Amino acid sequence: MGFSTIAGAAFRALTARKDGPSLYDVCDPVLLKYRGGDPHLGKFYRTALGNPALRPLLRRTGHPALRDQKRLGALQEALRRARDEAEPDWAAVGQPIAELMADIGVSHPAPKPVAAPGRAPDDAEIDRVIRRCGAHLLGSFAKNGFVPTYAAFNLIGDADMGGREMLMALTGLNSRGYKNSTLLFSLARIFIAHSPARALINPPWRGVAEPMWQPMQIRHRSAYYDAFFTEALLSYVETGLASADEAAASKRAVSEMVDFCLKTSAEEVPAHDGATVNVITALAPLPHPRFSKFFSQIKQDLGFGIYVPDCDTTACSFSAATQAGSTDPILDQPLLDFYRGYQVREGANEPRVTVPLNDNIDYEGGVVTWIDNLAGERPFGNDLDPTLNLDILEVSFRNLKRWKVLETPQRLETVHRILGFQRRLAESGAFKNPRSHIYYLPELYCAYFGRCHAAFMALPEAARQAIDPDGTFALIRERVLAYVEGELIAREMNPFDAALALVALAHLGADVSTFAPALACIVEHLGEGGRHGPYRAYEWNKMKTPTRILVGGPEVTSAFVLMGLALARRAMAKGGRD
Repeated sequence: MGFSTIAGAAFRALTARKDGPSLYDVCDPVLLKYRGGDPHLGKFYRTALGNPALRPLLRRTGHPALRDQKRLGALQEALRRARDEAEPDWAAVGQPIAELMADIGVSHPAPKPVAAPGRAPDDAEIDRVIRRCGAHLLGSFAKNGFVPTYAAFNLIGDADMGGREMLMALTGLNSRGYKNSTLLFSLARIFIAHSPARALINPPWRGVAEPMWQPMQIRHRSAYYDAFFTEALLSYVETGLASADEAAASKRAVSEMVDFCLKTSAEEVPAHDGATVNVITALAPLPHPRFSKFFSQIKQDLGFGIYVPDCDTTACSFSAATQAGSTDPILDQPLLDFYRGYQVREGANEPRVTVPLNDNIDYEGGVVTWIDNLAGERPFGNDLDPTLNLDILEVSFRNLKRWKVLETPQRLETVHRILGFQRRLAESGAFKNPRSHIYYLPELYCAYFGRCHAAFMALPEAARQAIDPDGTFALIRERVLAYVEGELIAREMNPFDAALALVALAHLGADVSTFAPALACIVEHLGEGGRHGPYRAYEWNKMKTPTRILVGGPEVTSAFVLMGLALARRAMAKGGRD
């Protein structure tokens, strides 16, 4: 947005004609000052919603429905119950808010069709971008001691989070602080949606992945990100475009990041058979996540104090370490035995998925996200993401011999059931629906399926036949390619979308002629990141609760662009097949 657009939206928000009680008219009498009850609810309100930056933008935005004193009273009474009761009925507490969420009007982006580019960039242009992105990652590591990633709040919320889904979260999450934040962020969304400030908080963008232009960006480090950057630097070295100094620096960075994943971020947890297993935590203990002191305290105040391990961080960390040639004993653990305990079985005696935001898909055979720590904590409840399950397959293929997957019927059955889950997702077309995904875009699912497919195709023929006797990989490949070629690259893209498209196309053996739109987009937008890097920050993954929290960064974009171009470059050198 230009300055005039920003100034106009701010002016309209500050001078809007109030047509009903505002967020602050509703909440101040209940949450601004009180004694007793749950102190966190008020602290969250004052810190996140009643702060001096947001209050002026929303104080003149009223909601006409709340001119009805009965509705206003019911809403405030619900907040009092959330504040005062030791064990609130969260479905009842959330109901008045859920009813007001019906007309928020948040939708997924719908990029316009575009004509094919006149020409694809030449080899020299591609190599120049790869070198720029590789240098960006190495420079960032040298400057920071790690490659940072950023989180940003989008207060308008996620398009898949309506009133029904908000109630799912309130009843399925375990942490009271997380319930509080979900409740109040959901209430704030209603007023933001009716305010001129909406244009500041959620402006339109090009393509699918959302640019991270929010002013509040929180730098941090996680093993999940280090695993990803490890793969990117390995890819850079494999291109042969890194200088000798860059190759040496890449090797040092990879070694340090693998250690961060497998040692610093390792956590012992209970398995379902009574044993203990070392997995990888989402956020290592302080000071390792590299939060600023300011945000470390804010994180506690907002109710995000407890983080537990997750299946995805564990799988990706093990995979990156395996690719880097690590011999750490932690990799000898056959993760499939552990994941089996978190795998959904039809008719299971305990519902694994407590926050079923994507209940449009069949969970049978899928592995849930969050892992109980030794204290038995699971603050986020549990959910199930399709892309995570691709990562479990991918790491299992890379460790097929080490974990004796083919020789162990129980492990092979776990793989077969995850494949069945993925097959149903592809056959139904649900993989294309953003609602089917908890943490990722459908476009990223396609890229990660390409990554998983490449690991599968690297196996001997006999192993592939044992793993996939029904041709599930071929079926999913066909559906994913049809989507990427027919929809994603045929419409407006930003560089992040284009990088994901290239990863999918190159890994899946698409004809090199299909690379042109993505290649052209990437080369055309080189330099858009200004002083922050070759490209801007875009949405890599997200949390849908307590509000839409995006994770990404300029370095993330550089890494995806680097990997996409490296794969495309190799495929083109081979004459069209990868």
